[in-house]
Amino acid sequence: MTGNRPIVRATMAPKTYWWISLWFAITIPVIFWDAFYCFLRPRSMVGGDLHWIWSPYALYQEIDYVYGIRAFENGEGFTNAQSLMNVVENLFNIEYLYLAHISHSPVAPLVGFSSVVMTLSKTILYWLQEYYCGGCSVGHNDFNTLLVYWIIPNGLWLVVPSFIIARLGGDIVNSLRATTNGAQTKIKKQ
Repeated sequence: MTGNRPIVRATMAPKTYWWISLWFAITIPVIFWDAFYCFLRPRSMVGGDLHWIWSPYALYQEIDYVYGIRAFENGEGFTNAQSLMNVVENLFNIEYLYLAHISHSPVAPLVGFSSVVMTLSKTILYWLQEYYCGGCSVGHNDFNTLLVYWIIPNGLWLVVPSFIIARLGGDIVNSLRATTNGAQTKIKKQ
């Protein structure tokens, strides 16, 4: 406050990128679909009354045992734990789209950045789990099957979030620099 007048700071709408918004818009239903497959096992699995919603998982549960009957029967918690994190991440994705395109909030880049850091971290963890357990869930596949059904699809969740982190992270850094430079200029003028 200056005297009795409040200081008014102008806020600018966040810079948006069509490819980032497209990524979030496409992945939101995919993430919910995947998470609810996991939460609703065994009903969502082959033989379950809801399997028709997740029929492509008939193949995938044989490729990645994390999604298969063995992990479910053994009570392995990783699948549902990462699915719960997927739901949290997805709420951030939705919030990003709202903040960036509806309310035009300058907070949008931070929310989007946080979301894709979660995505990248979870995906790296997923890959590292396979590495450290010697391919315990996907090592039974031949290379072509692994490449087409596991490496490429899961690799997208490494590559695209990395690019989004770089773009939104750069925007956040530039915004912080501009704010810092503006504050320093104001101090020098006083």
